[in-house]
Amino acid sequence: MIRRVLLLLLACASWLCCVPGYAAERGIVVVTSAQSADYAQAIAALGSVLERGGLPRSALSVITAADFQTRPPAPPALWIALGSEAARVLTEAGDPAPRLYALLPRASFEWIVAQAGRKAPRKISALYLDQPFSRQLDLLHLALPNAKRIGVLWGPGSAMLAPALAAAAAARGLQIFSATLKPGQPIYPSLARVLDHSDALLAVADPLVYNGNTIENILLASFHARVPLIAFSPAYVRAGALLALYSTPAQIGAQAGRIALAVLRGGQLPSPQYPAQFSVAANRHVALALEINLDEAALATHLQQRAP
Repeated sequence: MIRRVLLLLLACASWLCCVPGYAAERGIVVVTSAQSADYAQAIAALGSVLERGGLPRSALSVITAADFQTRPPAPPALWIALGSEAARVLTEAGDPAPRLYALLPRASFEWIVAQAGRKAPRKISALYLDQPFSRQLDLLHLALPNAKRIGVLWGPGSAMLAPALAAAAAARGLQIFSATLKPGQPIYPSLARVLDHSDALLAVADPLVYNGNTIENILLASFHARVPLIAFSPAYVRAGALLALYSTPAQIGAQAGRIALAVLRGGQLPSPQYPAQFSVAANRHVALALEINLDEAALATHLQQRAP
């Protein structure tokens, strides 16, 4: 795993340069929350799109959020933040250059902007990490056509999305049974109540609910209740979720590259949006144990046909 991360970082090392020069005046500066394989994949895909669009490599520079805070570069034509920490740091910067935030959940983006209040940048947009509820519920219906009651656990960071899920569910004739957790509150009592009233459990990214300390117990409880979990990460599928709907860092990076090209050519930032490309992962062992027939390739194809 460490070797893979190092190789990915080396693969995109040619995009890492000092900020002065062309990129500082007319190009793009990417601010990453940290150094990781996911960010390296996104940068490599973004850079490939820019190259195909005719931009020189010097048009793209990369800096970490920690370095940005100690020695911020001159404003470029476009900032791109990868991850929530980079988005938070960029939001506090006062220059007027437009900002595109990517690889962060919608709830995180809205929270960061709300916290900034009047200080929030005027030219700002986002490319969310999570999937639209319409797409998630369509996948759930394709995989589990008899599931009508959908359970959800909200946390303080995701509860603001409840109305959007309720609207998407109502449009599909589905019922939502949910519980909202508070910091310090034990998860199991709320989880048990939700599972008792649900045909499937839809995971919504919230660090208070889904994290390394809770996911194993959530997966075990849902499996024993025979309530399949629809997750937002392929790692959760490997751990025991039935399905995951997600976009890879490369898919999001390529979409960010297309947005960046349009901005550099004189266009405006689009409204915040969800990923256009996505993937589906399935756990065949869990499906077999729950007596569910799944074909992840067919699910992905049918879902893509429904995408706007």
